[in-house]
Amino acid sequence: MIPAKSMDVRTTSEHLAAIDRSASSVYVLHEKYERRFPVHNHVKGQLTYVDGGIAYVHVEKNTLVIPARHYIWIPAGMDHFLQVGPSATAIRNIYFSLGNQEPPFYNEMGIYPVNNLLHEMILFTERCSGDVEPTNIHYVFLAGIKNILPELSPRHLPTALPTTQHVRLRPILQYLNAHAAEVLTLGTVSTAFDLSERSLSRLFQTVLSISFLQYLKQLRMVKAVELMLRKDLTLSQIAYATGYNSISAFSNTFYQLTQVRPSQFCQAIRSGNSTPDQTAVAV
Repeated sequence: MIPAKSMDVRTTSEHLAAIDRSASSVYVLHEKYERRFPVHNHVKGQLTYVDGGIAYVHVEKNTLVIPARHYIWIPAGMDHFLQVGPSATAIRNIYFSLGNQEPPFYNEMGIYPVNNLLHEMILFTERCSGDVEPTNIHYVFLAGIKNILPELSPRHLPTALPTTQHVRLRPILQYLNAHAAEVLTLGTVSTAFDLSERSLSRLFQTVLSISFLQYLKQLRMVKAVELMLRKDLTLSQIAYATGYNSISAFSNTFYQLTQVRPSQFCQAIRSGNSTPDQTAVAV
């Protein structure tokens, strides 16, 4: 096990090489600041939990939002990079080697709520740093975290937002992001970019494989989750800030996408608990 002090002086490339150097180990990396890793992947599967704030994982053609009190599982071999919000206080990464007969859970990327049990287990891993080999007294504990993930995490949070570098669509996505609080329709947006409604609709389907309306819904829900971390905002204010003219319309859309009412979700992440009805194994 590598002492924490020596971990701090490693370069980014040294960290990336060290993670997969030992196939037999669980690799633990806790940091108090955001280390700017480039796009990369690992031979090991990755669990990442961010304390105190929101984070974004950019993977393939999607940006995923990790709300407070949630973790992300990134399968082995998947290209990604992490971006952490300014309120985050610690980034906790645990990398696990995987066998040939693992459950399907480990092959799929997902964002999941962290219940009290898993939260305490993740915090306990602060005692570890770097490679934790099977001979280490903490190895069985770390392996236990990996083994219970499929049981504790039966349903992932759908906060993925498609992204693109497409020269015509990218400015439109930036426009939607900047004007999410306003009334946005296929007609108003197509007019703003001197396109026909049909052309704009086709652009979303062709490039992102998603409809204009569905993208707008997902964008607004991602923004809503971000705003929920601000304890000075009411749900009504969040609804209006994300383009809804009624709390009921906002609530119904949020529930449709997440299967959790926004009032419950907001209370859970502000209080530091798991999202409602997901604190137990069964949902």
